[in-house]
Amino acid sequence: MVLEQGIPLLGICRGFQEINVALGGELHQHVQEQPGLNDHREAESEDVAEMYAPAHAVSFVEGGLLAGWTGQRGAQVNSLHQQGIKRLAPGLDAEAHAEDGLVEAYRIRGAKAFAFAVQWHPEWRYWENPLSQAIFGAFGEACRARRAQRGK
Repeated sequence: MVLEQGIPLLGICRGFQEINVALGGELHQHVQEQPGLNDHREAESEDVAEMYAPAHAVSFVEGGLLAGWTGQRGAQVNSLHQQGIKRLAPGLDAEAHAEDGLVEAYRIRGAKAFAFAVQWHPEWRYWENPLSQAIFGAFGEACRARRAQRGK
C-alpha cells in the first residue's frame, strides 16, 4: 500500500472521498440534502471557468499544514462535489472546513510521507492560486525527497 511504503499521496476531489472511505470513513451521498449543509455542487454552466470559479470559503485548522504552508487562516476554493464527508476515518485529521462545517481537507496522521487530501480542485489555474501552489509545492518537495531517499 502507498501509505505503508511511504510514497507521497495527494487526494483531490473523488480521491479525497475514496481515501476517507478506504480508511473507514463515511460519506454523505447528497450533501445538499443534509440539514445544515450547503449545496457544494458546481454552478450549472457551459463555461468551465464559471464551474471552477471560487465558490466558498474554507477555514484552515489553526496550527495545521495549510495554515503553515500559506501563513493564512483560510481561502476561497472551488466546489464541484455532491458527496462529502459524513464521518472522518480514524487516523485522519481535518485541515480545513467549509463555512457549513463540512471537512474540505485532511491529512493522514502519522503517515511515513506526505499524505494529504482536498475536496476542491487545486489543479484548476494553479499558477494563479497561492493556495494551490502551496499544496503542489509541498507535494513536489515530498516526491523529490522520496526519490532522493531511494537513491535515484
